[in-house]
Amino acid sequence: MGNAGNRLRRATRATADASQRGARTVAHAGRKIGQGSRSLGRATRRLTHAQGAGRTGLGRLIELTSTHSACDALVTVALAGALFFKLPVGQARGQVALYLLVTMIPFTVVAPFVGPVLDRYRSGRRYVMAGTLFARGLLCWGMAAAIRPSDALTLFPAALAVLVLSKAYNVSRAAIMPSVLPADITLVAANARVALFALVSAGAAAGISTGLTAWLGADWVLRATTALFLAAGVAAVRLPRHVDSPDLEADLAPDAADGPYAPDGPAGADRGPGEHGQGGPQGRARPRLLRRELIQFGPVVGESMWANTAIRVQGGFLVFFLLFLVQDGKIPGLAPHITLGLLAVAAGGGGFLGAVVASWTRSRSPRVIVLGTLALATVATVVTAVFFTLWTAVLVALVAAFAQGLGKLALDAIVQREVAEEVRSSTFGITEALLQIAWVFGGLAGLVMSLSAHGPAGLAVVSAALAATFVWLLVRRRSRLAAVARQAPEPDGTPPAEPDGEAATAGREGDGQGDGATIPQGDETPQGPVWTPHQDPDVTPVIPREPLRPRRDDTKPLTNPY
Repeated sequence: MGNAGNRLRRATRATADASQRGARTVAHAGRKIGQGSRSLGRATRRLTHAQGAGRTGLGRLIELTSTHSACDALVTVALAGALFFKLPVGQARGQVALYLLVTMIPFTVVAPFVGPVLDRYRSGRRYVMAGTLFARGLLCWGMAAAIRPSDALTLFPAALAVLVLSKAYNVSRAAIMPSVLPADITLVAANARVALFALVSAGAAAGISTGLTAWLGADWVLRATTALFLAAGVAAVRLPRHVDSPDLEADLAPDAADGPYAPDGPAGADRGPGEHGQGGPQGRARPRLLRRELIQFGPVVGESMWANTAIRVQGGFLVFFLLFLVQDGKIPGLAPHITLGLLAVAAGGGGFLGAVVASWTRSRSPRVIVLGTLALATVATVVTAVFFTLWTAVLVALVAAFAQGLGKLALDAIVQREVAEEVRSSTFGITEALLQIAWVFGGLAGLVMSLSAHGPAGLAVVSAALAATFVWLLVRRRSRLAAVARQAPEPDGTPPAEPDGEAATAGREGDGQGDGATIPQGDETPQGPVWTPHQDPDVTPVIPREPLRPRRDDTKPLTNPY
């Protein structure tokens, strides 16, 4: 009995010592992991807050968008591992076509509804972004409860709602970029920095989600994503105050009523409903004017939109055309799954490379970047059509993803700079919808052409379309610049001649006009007395300027103070 007791005591002490050693090892590993996490966090914070991004709020926006992208990746992988978004490569073409049409639903909702709503409530963009994040968190909690019983009536509407809210967040984020732009960073570089961190966080989250879904299950991954979405919503509310655009009409209404610069013109407050007041013709014309601005983007935005649309059509075409060519054995060289892996890596690397190159741009015009990406995509497609092999297919996939990423970032910068803030969110909603429709159209074309056409023939058709679009945009751009040059004043300050070579000048005998006044032409109606320069050489002419609009002291600043 004594020997047994001694052995028991020794075993107990050995177990206790082993437990202490294990606890010390775990604690040491935990401290190392904590130190590594803090170091990684500090390094990430230095990158996101560089070049003044921390002062203006761009750094916070980058971190918020990275969290948003990571949560979207977690949701996508969890649902892919659960029961839908499972699209095997050898699936029937009809089901793939149905999938393409389903992906258009969120974008068709964003364009006509979400964009105008965001424009209407642009004075509370922080809360709109937070609302999209909170709502997605609640939807993830509901989808987690519907995973095990496979409740399709809950999963499918919730998944589509998550996609719509994700696009609404992206539209709001793109609309507020000018408000958080530091002085040392261009819009293209700022958009690229956001996209770069979003891609990295989404890739890391996708890998983590794959492991957690296999270990814990998709329902627990969705519950964890709920917590992340709620935390991101709190971070969205804490964005800088100048992110919200002030409602100038609401702020100016009390002050302008007594002044000469009311929203409806001089003495606008004294007019009744029938005299251009709130319910008069001018009040009714303002929404029509905004809609006209929204539809007619202008030549710069329109040309960039056409170029990006052509690139998106090429991207969607290549995805499904090359996919079914590989499945049909029309791209020899390697096993089908290895070939698909190479194409996927090339596409991912091209998108990442596009964000990196965009972050390095300093003085390049976004319009030149858009045309350059279209030219690069056209050349790569032509080369692949002429020399069609496995490696040229990988090359065109890389170049197409690069052009798509870089061109979209340049387009965002153009919209942020050229479009008025009152319709900026609606414009972004329309651009997102049109680009997605173009991608779906290209995918359907690739799916149909893979039935009969070989690789070179299908790529030749796309090459011709890209080349025609590029030449048309180049000619249109040159014509527009030439027209602007003709309308520019002469070096000596004289205005350009009229199209018929005869300028209507003042000082005609018997017309009652003073020297230097301009006579209205055609159906133009005079808007008031026309200012003429002083003729007295002893008096310095004073050029009148547009009066400043009054603003209340509590009005939020339009842009960041940095």
